[in-house]
Amino acid sequence: MNRFAGLFAAFSILLGSTFTPAQAQDKALTVFAAASMKNALDELDAAYTAKTGVKITASYAASSALAKQIEQGAPADVFVSADTDWMDYAIGKKNINESTRVNLLGNSIVLIAAKDSKLDKVTIGQGFDLAKLAGDGKIATGDVKSVPVGKYAKAALEKLGSWSAAESKFAMAESVRAALTLVSRGEAPLGIVYATDAKIDPGVKIIGTFPADSHPAIIYPVAATTTAKTEAADYLAFLRSTAAKTILEKYGFTFLVSPTT
Repeated sequence: MNRFAGLFAAFSILLGSTFTPAQAQDKALTVFAAASMKNALDELDAAYTAKTGVKITASYAASSALAKQIEQGAPADVFVSADTDWMDYAIGKKNINESTRVNLLGNSIVLIAAKDSKLDKVTIGQGFDLAKLAGDGKIATGDVKSVPVGKYAKAALEKLGSWSAAESKFAMAESVRAALTLVSRGEAPLGIVYATDAKIDPGVKIIGTFPADSHPAIIYPVAATTTAKTEAADYLAFLRSTAAKTILEKYGFTFLVSPTT
C-alpha cells in the first residue's frame, strides 16, 4: 500500500510540473479593441487560445469610449486604439504601461454606398463635392468630435475643401461599425469607414478612396494597461508575430512592425 501511495505521489508531482492547455484555460485576458478590429481580432484571439489555452474576452467599441471606460476602472488588460490620440489620452491618465506600446497597424478610409446603389466609382480629390453626391441623403461616419474614423473623415474633407458644404448631411454614429450598418441597411446612401470594414460587409461597396495625404496617418497602437495580468506580455508578443501578420493582412490592415517568429 505504501508503495502504491509513493507511486501515486510521484505521478502527481510529475503531472503538476507539466503545463497543459487545460491549466492555461483557467487563465484569461480582457482586450478592449477598436470596433474596426472585431473580425480580424476574433480570428487572432481564437488562434491564440488554440495555441496557449489562454481565453481572450474582447470588448469592441469606439476607441474614445474604451479609453473612457479604462479611465473609469474597467478591468482591461490590453487596449487597441484606432488612433494615437486616444492611446495618448490613456497614457496621460496613467492607465497604460507606456513601455509596452507598439504602433501595430495602418488602415485607410473609403467612401461607401449600399451594394445595390446606382452610385459608382468617384475620384476623391481637391474640391470633391460630397454634398452634391449625397443629394438629400445622409452620410454616415463616426462622431467627428471623438470617434477616430469620424475625426479622420472630417480632417480629409477639410483638406479637400469639402467639409463646410457636407457637414449638415452627416449622421454621426457611435462607432465605425454602426456607421457601416447604416449604409448596409440602406438608412444612409453614403458612408465613410475604414477600408477593412467595407471589406467584411457584403452589403456595401467602395466607391472611392481618400488620398492618404488628406488626413493624419491612420495608426492603431496597442499596449497593456497598468493593471494587466502577466499573460498580457505574451499576448502582445503574439500580435507582433508572423502568424498575426498573416491574419491581419488578410483583413486589409497594414502591418507596421517587423514581425517576430
